[in-house]
Amino acid sequence: MQKRKLGNSGLEVSAIGLGCMGLSFGYGPATETSEGIKLIRSAFERGVTFFDTAEAYGPFANEELLGEALAPFRDQVVIATKFGFRDGDATKGLDSRPERIRAVAEASLKRLKTDRIDLFYQHRVDPAVPVEDVAGAVKDLIREGKVKHFGMSEAGAQSIRRAHAVQPVAALQSEYSLWWREPEETVLPTLEELGIGFVPFSPLGKGFLTGAIDASTSFDKTDFRNIVPRFSEENRKANAALVEVLGKIAEGKDATRAQVALAWLHARKPWIVPIPGTTKLHRLEENVGAAALELSASDLSAIEAALRQITVVGDRYPAHLQQRVDR
Repeated sequence: MQKRKLGNSGLEVSAIGLGCMGLSFGYGPATETSEGIKLIRSAFERGVTFFDTAEAYGPFANEELLGEALAPFRDQVVIATKFGFRDGDATKGLDSRPERIRAVAEASLKRLKTDRIDLFYQHRVDPAVPVEDVAGAVKDLIREGKVKHFGMSEAGAQSIRRAHAVQPVAALQSEYSLWWREPEETVLPTLEELGIGFVPFSPLGKGFLTGAIDASTSFDKTDFRNIVPRFSEENRKANAALVEVLGKIAEGKDATRAQVALAWLHARKPWIVPIPGTTKLHRLEENVGAAALELSASDLSAIEAALRQITVVGDRYPAHLQQRVDR
Protein backbone atom coordinates (compact mmCIF):
# COMPACT_ATOMS: atom_id res chain seq x y z
CA MET A 1 0.00 0.00 0.00
CA GLN A 2 1.35 3.40 -0.97
CA LYS A 3 1.63 6.09 1.71
CA ARG A 4 0.66 9.75 1.58
CA LYS A 5 1.41 12.72 3.82
CA LEU A 6 -1.45 14.93 4.98
CA GLY A 7 -0.19 18.36 3.96
CA ASN A 8 2.79 19.80 5.81
CA SER A 9 1.90 18.11 9.10
CA GLY A 10 4.27 15.19 8.63
CA LEU A 11 1.38 12.82 9.36
CA GLU A 12 1.90 9.86 7.00
CA VAL A 13 -0.94 7.41 6.35
CA SER A 14 -1.94 4.73 3.86
CA ALA A 15 -3.18 6.15 0.55
CA ILE A 16 -6.59 4.60 1.28
CA GLY A 17 -8.03 4.82 4.79
CA LEU A 18 -11.01 3.08 6.33
CA GLY A 19 -14.08 5.03 7.36
CA CYS A 20 -15.50 2.95 10.20
CA MET A 21 -18.82 4.72 10.81
CA GLY A 22 -20.95 2.28 8.82
CA LEU A 23 -19.89 -0.63 11.01
CA SER A 24 -21.90 0.85 13.88
CA PHE A 25 -24.10 3.65 12.64
CA GLY A 26 -25.92 5.28 9.75
CA TYR A 27 -26.37 2.51 7.20
CA GLY A 28 -28.70 0.03 8.86
CA PRO A 29 -28.15 -2.38 11.78
CA ALA A 30 -24.71 -2.39 13.36
CA THR A 31 -22.28 -5.10 12.31
CA GLU A 32 -21.69 -7.77 14.94
CA THR A 33 -18.63 -6.91 17.03
CA SER A 34 -16.68 -9.99 15.98
CA GLU A 35 -17.34 -9.27 12.30
CA GLY A 36 -16.41 -5.61 12.72
CA ILE A 37 -13.12 -6.54 14.38
CA LYS A 38 -12.41 -9.03 11.60
CA LEU A 39 -12.99 -6.40 8.90
CA ILE A 40 -10.82 -3.77 10.60
CA ARG A 41 -7.98 -6.22 11.11
CA SER A 42 -8.33 -7.39 7.51
CA ALA A 43 -7.87 -3.78 6.43
CA PHE A 44 -4.66 -3.56 8.45
CA GLU A 45 -3.40 -6.82 6.92
CA ARG A 46 -3.94 -5.27 3.48
CA GLY A 47 -1.87 -2.19 4.30
CA VAL A 48 -4.48 0.23 5.65
CA THR A 49 -2.97 2.30 8.49
CA PHE A 50 -5.53 5.14 8.70
CA PHE A 51 -8.77 4.49 10.60
CA ASP A 52 -11.57 7.03 11.08
CA THR A 53 -14.17 7.04 13.84
CA ALA A 54 -16.07 9.48 16.12
CA GLU A 55 -17.76 9.47 19.50
CA ALA A 56 -21.04 10.21 17.68
CA TYR A 57 -20.93 6.94 15.72
CA GLY A 58 -23.15 4.78 17.83
CA PRO A 59 -22.82 6.94 19.90
CA PHE A 60 -19.59 5.58 21.37
CA ALA A 61 -19.88 2.01 20.03
CA ASN A 62 -17.65 2.64 17.02
CA GLU A 63 -14.75 3.95 19.09
CA GLU A 64 -15.00 0.92 21.38
CA LEU A 65 -15.02 -1.42 18.36
CA LEU A 66 -12.01 0.29 16.81
CA GLY A 67 -10.09 0.33 20.08
CA GLU A 68 -10.53 -3.40 20.53
CA ALA A 69 -9.74 -4.20 16.89
CA LEU A 70 -6.56 -2.13 16.71
CA ALA A 71 -5.15 -2.88 20.18
CA PRO A 72 -2.70 -5.57 18.95
CA PHE A 73 -0.98 -3.16 16.54
CA ARG A 74 -1.85 0.26 17.94
CA ASP A 75 1.60 1.73 17.31
CA GLN A 76 1.47 0.87 13.61
CA VAL A 77 -1.73 2.78 12.81
CA VAL A 78 -3.16 6.29 12.81
CA ILE A 79 -6.48 6.75 14.60
CA ALA A 80 -8.69 9.74 13.86
CA THR A 81 -11.73 10.55 15.98
CA LYS A 82 -13.98 13.59 16.47
CA PHE A 83 -15.70 15.85 18.97
CA GLY A 84 -18.40 18.44 18.51
CA PHE A 85 -21.88 17.13 19.33
CA ARG A 86 -23.71 17.53 22.64
CA ASP A 87 -23.33 14.35 24.70
CA GLY A 88 -21.79 12.71 21.64
CA ASP A 89 -25.22 12.54 20.03
CA ALA A 90 -25.55 14.08 16.56
CA THR A 91 -29.30 14.56 17.09
CA LYS A 92 -28.78 16.87 20.10
CA GLY A 93 -26.97 19.71 18.37
CA LEU A 94 -23.44 21.10 18.46
CA ASP A 95 -21.14 21.52 21.44
CA SER A 96 -17.49 22.50 20.97
CA ARG A 97 -16.95 24.27 24.28
CA PRO A 98 -13.33 23.82 25.43
CA GLU A 99 -14.39 21.89 28.54
CA ARG A 100 -16.45 19.56 26.37
CA ILE A 101 -13.52 19.02 23.99
CA ARG A 102 -11.33 17.95 26.90
CA ALA A 103 -14.03 15.63 28.28
CA VAL A 104 -14.46 13.99 24.88
CA ALA A 105 -10.71 13.49 24.54
CA GLU A 106 -10.44 11.78 27.91
CA ALA A 107 -13.43 9.51 27.22
CA SER A 108 -12.28 8.69 23.68
CA LEU A 109 -8.81 7.71 24.90
CA LYS A 110 -10.41 5.12 27.19
CA ARG A 111 -12.74 3.74 24.54
CA LEU A 112 -9.93 3.56 21.99
CA LYS A 113 -7.64 1.84 24.53
CA THR A 114 -4.82 4.26 23.78
CA ASP A 115 -2.77 7.05 25.34
CA ARG A 116 -3.05 9.47 22.40
CA ILE A 117 -5.40 10.45 19.59
CA ASP A 118 -3.42 10.81 16.37
CA LEU A 119 -5.90 13.15 14.67
CA PHE A 120 -8.67 14.93 16.59
CA TYR A 121 -11.28 16.56 14.37
CA GLN A 122 -13.93 19.11 15.20
CA HIS A 123 -16.90 17.24 13.72
CA ARG A 124 -18.74 20.39 12.64
CA VAL A 125 -18.02 24.09 13.17
CA ASP A 126 -20.02 25.33 16.17
CA PRO A 127 -21.24 28.91 15.58
CA ALA A 128 -21.70 29.36 19.36
CA VAL A 129 -17.98 28.84 20.09
CA PRO A 130 -15.23 30.92 18.44
CA VAL A 131 -13.12 28.59 16.35
CA GLU A 132 -10.03 30.15 17.94
CA ASP A 133 -11.20 28.77 21.31
CA VAL A 134 -11.66 25.34 19.76
CA ALA A 135 -8.18 25.39 18.24
CA GLY A 136 -6.77 26.61 21.56
CA ALA A 137 -8.38 23.74 23.46
CA VAL A 138 -6.92 21.18 21.07
CA LYS A 139 -3.55 22.97 21.24
CA ASP A 140 -3.56 22.37 25.02
CA LEU A 141 -4.28 18.68 24.48
CA ILE A 142 -1.44 18.48 21.95
CA ARG A 143 0.90 20.14 24.45
CA GLU A 144 -0.08 17.47 26.99
CA GLY A 145 0.58 14.65 24.52
CA LYS A 146 -3.02 13.42 24.50
CA VAL A 147 -3.55 14.52 20.90
CA LYS A 148 -1.00 14.57 18.07
CA HIS A 149 -2.76 16.56 15.34
CA PHE A 150 -5.78 18.88 14.99
CA GLY A 151 -8.35 18.42 12.25
CA MET A 152 -11.62 20.00 11.12
CA SER A 153 -14.60 18.55 9.29
CA GLU A 154 -16.91 20.27 6.81
CA ALA A 155 -15.36 23.63 7.69
CA GLY A 156 -15.37 26.56 5.27
CA ALA A 157 -12.28 28.47 4.17
CA GLN A 158 -12.69 31.32 6.66
CA SER A 159 -13.06 29.02 9.66
CA ILE A 160 -10.05 26.97 8.53
CA ARG A 161 -7.87 30.09 8.32
CA ARG A 162 -8.93 31.34 11.74
CA ALA A 163 -8.32 28.00 13.42
CA HIS A 164 -5.03 27.40 11.60
CA ALA A 165 -3.66 30.71 12.91
CA VAL A 166 -4.03 29.40 16.49
CA GLN A 167 -3.12 25.71 16.01
CA PRO A 168 -2.01 24.33 12.63
CA VAL A 169 -4.74 22.21 11.07
CA ALA A 170 -3.25 18.93 9.83
CA ALA A 171 -6.27 17.79 7.84
CA LEU A 172 -9.76 18.75 6.77
CA GLN A 173 -12.34 16.01 6.38
CA SER A 174 -15.30 16.81 4.12
CA GLU A 175 -17.46 15.12 1.56
CA TYR A 176 -15.79 15.08 -1.84
CA SER A 177 -16.32 12.78 -4.80
CA LEU A 178 -17.21 12.71 -8.46
CA TRP A 179 -20.75 13.67 -7.51
CA TRP A 180 -19.98 16.31 -4.87
CA ARG A 181 -17.28 18.74 -5.99
CA GLU A 182 -18.08 21.89 -4.04
CA PRO A 183 -14.76 21.77 -2.08
CA GLU A 184 -12.98 22.66 -5.32
CA GLU A 185 -14.42 26.20 -5.22
CA THR A 186 -12.70 27.69 -2.15
CA VAL A 187 -11.71 24.91 0.24
CA LEU A 188 -9.11 23.02 -1.82
CA PRO A 189 -7.21 26.20 -2.80
CA THR A 190 -7.16 27.22 0.88
CA LEU A 191 -5.81 23.83 1.95
CA GLU A 192 -3.10 23.94 -0.70
CA GLU A 193 -2.06 27.44 0.35
CA LEU A 194 -1.86 26.51 4.03
CA GLY A 195 -0.35 23.04 3.61
CA ILE A 196 -3.33 21.14 5.03
CA GLY A 197 -4.21 17.59 4.00
CA PHE A 198 -7.66 16.61 2.74
CA VAL A 199 -9.59 13.50 3.76
CA PRO A 200 -12.70 12.98 1.61
CA PHE A 201 -15.54 11.10 3.30
CA SER A 202 -18.22 9.41 1.19
CA PRO A 203 -15.71 9.23 -1.69
CA LEU A 204 -18.00 6.70 -3.38
CA GLY A 205 -21.12 8.83 -3.04
CA LYS A 206 -22.47 6.79 -0.08
CA GLY A 207 -22.23 3.70 -2.29
CA PHE A 208 -23.94 5.13 -5.36
CA LEU A 209 -20.79 5.41 -7.47
CA THR A 210 -20.09 1.68 -7.11
CA GLY A 211 -23.03 0.86 -9.36
CA ALA A 212 -24.57 -1.35 -6.67
CA ILE A 213 -27.49 1.04 -6.09
CA ASP A 214 -30.19 1.82 -8.64
CA ALA A 215 -33.73 3.22 -8.72
CA SER A 216 -35.19 -0.05 -7.41
CA THR A 217 -32.84 -0.42 -4.41
CA SER A 218 -34.56 -0.41 -1.02
CA PHE A 219 -32.66 0.58 2.14
CA ASP A 220 -33.07 -0.68 5.68
CA LYS A 221 -35.49 1.50 7.66
CA THR A 222 -32.59 2.76 9.84
CA ASP A 223 -30.43 3.69 6.83
CA PHE A 224 -29.62 7.41 6.68
CA ARG A 225 -29.96 7.41 2.88
CA ASN A 226 -33.74 7.13 3.23
CA ILE A 227 -33.88 10.85 4.09
CA VAL A 228 -31.18 12.06 1.68
CA PRO A 229 -32.78 13.86 -1.29
CA ARG A 230 -30.11 12.61 -3.66
CA PHE A 231 -31.23 9.06 -2.91
CA SER A 232 -34.91 9.47 -3.71
CA GLU A 233 -36.03 6.95 -6.32
CA GLU A 234 -36.52 9.69 -8.89
CA ASN A 235 -33.09 11.19 -8.29
CA ARG A 236 -31.35 7.82 -8.33
CA LYS A 237 -32.84 7.28 -11.75
CA ALA A 238 -31.65 10.71 -12.92
CA ASN A 239 -28.14 10.20 -11.50
CA ALA A 240 -27.64 6.83 -13.17
CA ALA A 241 -25.91 8.58 -16.08
CA LEU A 242 -22.88 9.26 -13.88
CA VAL A 243 -22.61 5.59 -12.95
CA GLU A 244 -22.79 4.64 -16.64
CA VAL A 245 -19.90 6.96 -17.48
CA LEU A 246 -17.82 5.52 -14.65
CA GLY A 247 -18.58 2.03 -15.90
CA LYS A 248 -17.27 2.76 -19.40
CA ILE A 249 -14.03 4.21 -18.05
CA ALA A 250 -13.61 1.32 -15.61
CA GLU A 251 -13.98 -1.25 -18.38
CA GLY A 252 -11.13 0.37 -20.29
CA LYS A 253 -8.87 0.24 -17.22
CA ASP A 254 -9.78 -3.34 -16.18
CA ALA A 255 -11.00 -1.81 -12.93
CA THR A 256 -14.26 -1.24 -11.08
CA ARG A 257 -16.29 1.94 -10.83
CA ALA A 258 -15.29 2.34 -7.18
CA GLN A 259 -11.61 2.04 -8.05
CA VAL A 260 -11.89 4.69 -10.75
CA ALA A 261 -13.75 7.03 -8.37
CA LEU A 262 -11.02 6.63 -5.72
CA ALA A 263 -8.18 6.92 -8.24
CA TRP A 264 -9.75 10.15 -9.50
CA LEU A 265 -9.49 11.59 -5.98
CA HIS A 266 -5.85 10.51 -5.73
CA ALA A 267 -5.14 12.24 -9.02
CA ARG A 268 -6.53 15.55 -7.79
CA LYS A 269 -3.75 16.25 -5.25
CA PRO A 270 -0.96 14.18 -3.62
CA TRP A 271 -2.21 15.20 -0.16
CA ILE A 272 -5.71 13.76 -0.59
CA VAL A 273 -6.51 10.51 1.27
CA PRO A 274 -10.04 9.11 0.82
CA ILE A 275 -11.63 7.00 3.55
CA PRO A 276 -14.23 4.73 1.94
CA GLY A 277 -16.27 2.72 4.41
CA THR A 278 -17.64 -0.79 4.01
CA THR A 279 -18.90 -3.74 6.01
CA LYS A 280 -17.92 -6.28 3.32
CA LEU A 281 -14.50 -7.87 2.84
CA HIS A 282 -14.76 -8.00 -0.96
CA ARG A 283 -15.55 -4.28 -1.06
CA LEU A 284 -12.60 -3.60 1.25
CA GLU A 285 -10.30 -5.48 -1.13
CA GLU A 286 -11.77 -3.60 -4.08
CA ASN A 287 -11.20 -0.23 -2.39
CA VAL A 288 -7.65 -1.07 -1.34
CA GLY A 289 -6.94 -2.09 -4.94
CA ALA A 290 -7.64 1.49 -6.04
CA ALA A 291 -4.33 2.61 -4.50
CA ALA A 292 -2.49 0.92 -7.38
CA LEU A 293 -4.68 2.39 -10.13
CA GLU A 294 -3.27 5.40 -11.96
CA LEU A 295 -5.43 7.45 -14.28
CA SER A 296 -3.66 9.03 -17.24
CA ALA A 297 -4.10 12.63 -18.34
CA SER A 298 -6.35 11.40 -21.13
CA ASP A 299 -8.43 9.36 -18.65
CA LEU A 300 -8.89 12.43 -16.49
CA SER A 301 -9.79 14.58 -19.49
CA ALA A 302 -12.38 12.01 -20.57
CA ILE A 303 -13.91 12.00 -17.10
CA GLU A 304 -14.09 15.81 -17.03
CA ALA A 305 -15.65 15.94 -20.49
CA ALA A 306 -18.25 13.37 -19.51
CA LEU A 307 -19.07 15.11 -16.23
CA ARG A 308 -19.74 18.37 -18.07
CA GLN A 309 -22.63 16.62 -19.79
CA ILE A 310 -24.17 15.43 -16.53
CA THR A 311 -26.07 17.32 -13.84
CA VAL A 312 -26.21 15.50 -10.52
CA VAL A 313 -29.70 15.86 -9.08
CA GLY A 314 -30.73 16.19 -5.43
CA ASP A 315 -29.29 17.80 -2.30
CA ARG A 316 -26.68 15.81 -0.38
CA TYR A 317 -28.41 16.49 2.97
CA PRO A 318 -32.05 16.96 3.97
CA ALA A 319 -32.95 20.60 4.68
CA HIS A 320 -32.80 20.32 8.49
CA LEU A 321 -29.15 19.23 8.33
CA GLN A 322 -27.97 21.79 5.78
CA GLN A 323 -27.61 24.38 8.55
CA ARG A 324 -24.64 22.46 9.94
CA VAL A 325 -22.57 23.11 6.84
CA ASP A 326 -20.04 25.86 7.46
CA ARG A 327 -19.30 28.24 4.64
